[in-house]
Amino acid sequence: MDFTLPSEHRMVRDTIREFCDEEIAPIAQEIEDEHRYPEEVFEELAALDMMGIPVAEEYGGLGGDQLMYALVTEELGRVSGSIGLSFAAHTSLASKPIEAFGTEAQKERWLEPLARGEYVGAWALTEPGSGSDASDMDTTAEREGDGYVLNGTKQFITNANVAGSILVKAVTEPGAGYGGISTFILDPREDDGFEVVSEWEKMGLNASPTCEIKFSDCYLPEDRLLGEEGEGWEQTKKTLDGGRISIAALSVGLAQGAFEAAREYATEREQFGQPVSKFDAVRDMIVEMDRKIERSRLLTHKAATTYDAGEDVTRLSSLAKLDASETSREVAEDAVQVLGGYGYTTDFAPQRFYRDAKLMEIGEGTSEIQRLVLGRELGL
Repeated sequence: MDFTLPSEHRMVRDTIREFCDEEIAPIAQEIEDEHRYPEEVFEELAALDMMGIPVAEEYGGLGGDQLMYALVTEELGRVSGSIGLSFAAHTSLASKPIEAFGTEAQKERWLEPLARGEYVGAWALTEPGSGSDASDMDTTAEREGDGYVLNGTKQFITNANVAGSILVKAVTEPGAGYGGISTFILDPREDDGFEVVSEWEKMGLNASPTCEIKFSDCYLPEDRLLGEEGEGWEQTKKTLDGGRISIAALSVGLAQGAFEAAREYATEREQFGQPVSKFDAVRDMIVEMDRKIERSRLLTHKAATTYDAGEDVTRLSSLAKLDASETSREVAEDAVQVLGGYGYTTDFAPQRFYRDAKLMEIGEGTSEIQRLVLGRELGL
């Protein structure tokens, strides 16, 4: 793919690749075992100007585009799904909506520190009872004086316990359906009535915190409303168009990491007097991994460049997310198989990629929801 990338994009990708290999890869399994959010890594990413890649320079960002952001997300995923996930949630879900829908005052107060990497952000949509029907929410924001009072619970919120700001979806007009949902900016360090109830123990991605959070008469002043009342669901759909591209990129990275581990092992491990890569079954499996990854990467880059062109990207982002997430899980599973018994141990990376990859088929819309979206886009 190098020949299709502008020189600036290649430079950024090569910079982050070197950082990933030198700084993240050596601790990737360690932070998973410890279930530790690696704050120091995100401080170093901020020093490299990577925490606001697709945010305009005037708001503290790098001024890059969606393609550049996808390249960096892929590289992070190639060595650590956890770091890639927290990075993607911070950028696509917590930062970009403020740039897209916020006032100048909100951008100055909230977007600039996010883009500079002073802290990470979070985005709170899902609730314990909503599942795939994210619009079916019980969290409410009732008018009180010059502000709003929030009550409710949000579930599976990435970065919530380490975030400096959280974008929260809440119902401001009960009974109005999609048109009754609004978005608010929460400061978890200062706002009363906000609590992180728990941090989930997960199958994978355990260095990226996933939390349940609760609002109990949480008062927010009027200037915390993002956009206008009732615009929350339209904002959500636009946000997910970009978010699904980032999950596609993260999925490609996970698959690439698993593929590299399998190829390296297969060329070094000998059985019956020759490397196992010389056996047809293993060779064909690795070739198939490479084919799937290249297909998913091309589709992800197409979605990113379409997004950057300002065109409708709902179909392509959903298609990229669906394809790449399934590629990620399939390639990681095959990588475990290539390594045999070693692949099942934590001494080797494929088991981590395999566990991490499964969430890619669930988060930001399950594979089943992607097929629903794609059917609608095709007029079915």
